[in-house]
Amino acid sequence: MQIETPIKIDQVPIVAMKRLLMILLTTALTPVVALAQSQAAAHAPLQTAAPATETYPDAAATDPVAMGWMVGSPPPPERLIQYDDLSFMRFPQTRWSFSHWRELRPTAEISRGDGPVSPLPTAARNDLDAVSFTPIGGGQPMTWAQSLDANYTDGVIVMHRGKIVYERYFGALTPAGQHIAHSVTKSFVGTAAAMLIAEGRLDRDALVVRYIPELADSAFADATVGQVLDMTTGLAYTEVYTDPNSDAFAFVRAGGMMPRPADYNGPTTTFDYLKTLKKAGEHGRAFAYKSVNTEVAGWLVSRVSGKPLAQVLSDRFWTPMGMERDAYIQVDSSGAGYAAGGLNLQLRDLGRFCEMMRNQGAFNGRQIVPAAVVADIANGGSPEAFVSAGYKTLPGWSYHDQWWVSHNDHGAYMARGVYGQACYVDPKAEMTIVRFASSPLASNALLDPTSLPAYQAVADHLMATDPRP
Repeated sequence: MQIETPIKIDQVPIVAMKRLLMILLTTALTPVVALAQSQAAAHAPLQTAAPATETYPDAAATDPVAMGWMVGSPPPPERLIQYDDLSFMRFPQTRWSFSHWRELRPTAEISRGDGPVSPLPTAARNDLDAVSFTPIGGGQPMTWAQSLDANYTDGVIVMHRGKIVYERYFGALTPAGQHIAHSVTKSFVGTAAAMLIAEGRLDRDALVVRYIPELADSAFADATVGQVLDMTTGLAYTEVYTDPNSDAFAFVRAGGMMPRPADYNGPTTTFDYLKTLKKAGEHGRAFAYKSVNTEVAGWLVSRVSGKPLAQVLSDRFWTPMGMERDAYIQVDSSGAGYAAGGLNLQLRDLGRFCEMMRNQGAFNGRQIVPAAVVADIANGGSPEAFVSAGYKTLPGWSYHDQWWVSHNDHGAYMARGVYGQACYVDPKAEMTIVRFASSPLASNALLDPTSLPAYQAVADHLMATDPRP
């Protein structure tokens, strides 16, 4: 396999810079696009802007342990992964970096406290690997085990009625390891915001500037808290991945998600960048997935709570839930947590969080999230507002409080992140599935055809083979 030579950011030509932006923006913004090849190319990994039909080395061939990334004192240049040259976001290097984020970017700890770890009972089943399904769009049937390989799974847990029935780890991830959740982070932030609303500390119908007057001259001046949480704001914010002058370039540079050129003189924090955004169209009319909304939501949560986002997540979830391990979140130069996609956590702890949601907010003998909050999230938002966004793999879905809601007959809803991160909650099947992955394809629209029917097939299998009396 050919290994790319590390490059310095100020030596990157415009064409290469465009490709660098593709990878950084898909990490930051988690768009779920249509299955058109042009859009697939816009979300492709760094070393390719090719259509989604391009063939990549499979999961076994890109095993990060076998490839020897970052081994040695120091590692040889061809096995070195760094931030400054963006090699940390190239495939197959991402198969290592997604499980070692703290070694590459500044972070803040999310403490679990010193209480006991909440138990996760196990009732292992050996029949799930053979569960089969037909991918969206047709084609040859595929098994659950094959889908894990196809999506470059790093770790997956299936829970049924509160017990782990399936748990596997691959590549660089171990049971004790932490992995970046990308935009699954959004659902933690949205849930925390919804809790503050339920407590009367945050008003869904109030203007954002009631709590963050610093945004009075921005696009968010007349946006409500609810519009931010449901991403129905009208923003003059472009996500044109082939244009180095796109607004999205400024976002990733300001937040430290991308190296800045030597002559950079723009905002140096995410909050300062949000102040520069202008309005386009009316708020509240249509869903448009733009991660700057989540950065505002994270700011609201921190402002109203009077604490950094990392501390809020610790207080709200990690400590009372008896999480197994501390987590951490990427921060910008001001120490603000990257609300849109910076959470890194253990897979079992993601399982605990999603099980808590399945159980109407109850976990570890406590009511972590009010049942009414969970019910409101599961009920979803407006499918009419959602449809205009054109998500071909998500017909009939909606978006509410930073969660993706299917409105199917199982009442399933999800937290989703690029490159295959997922928390899938199926109340009817009494099942949750959590997955970390490092697919070469960032867009979930390209992973959904082999992920969503796989989740449904496992749910149906569990219901059929272990029915309620």
